[in-house]
Amino acid sequence: MQHDAQLDWEYLSSLADKVAYSIAQKWSIVEKDDVKQEILLHAYQQRPAIEANYANESFLWKIFQKAGTQYASRERNYRDLLDDQYYYTPDEAKAILRTFLYTDDELGHMIGRQDDLLQSRITDNMVSARIDAGAALNKLPERYRDLCLRRFVYGTPIAAQADRQALSRAVVALAQQMNRSLRTRKADAR
Repeated sequence: MQHDAQLDWEYLSSLADKVAYSIAQKWSIVEKDDVKQEILLHAYQQRPAIEANYANESFLWKIFQKAGTQYASRERNYRDLLDDQYYYTPDEAKAILRTFLYTDDELGHMIGRQDDLLQSRITDNMVSARIDAGAALNKLPERYRDLCLRRFVYGTPIAAQADRQALSRAVVALAQQMNRSLRTRKADAR
């Protein structure tokens, strides 16, 4: 195994630059230099993995790609949270999924009701929230989509611990995807 002093950081920096460029082309929210810096920080923090795979450039590319993409995703989520547009929370994503079994008539009776002190409801925007949730579900991995539907639409308990943990991640992913759908729709309308 190589030691840190034997790693060619110039080579790693060059590879990180190429990966960062490809990510910045796909994610307009980030700058190439910021992505590169994040990739190199990740490489420094994960030196044992870098050392173990130093001779395998395609594997290094994958490590760098994952680190850069995670950074871009965090930046997008942070921007979405702080912009002046509505931001769906995971609890709201769960609540809107529960409305999928309502008929149009039942839904019509719910729209316009006020929130109460015990429970916040998406009411006036329920139709658009359902559209966002439907579009978001189609973009989730199949396991996440199935778990969300089983638990929140069909009301089936999730028994296995691994499935409950995956369901938690699925709800967060659903809310994030709903926010992306919302922003994409608003950006297209401009």
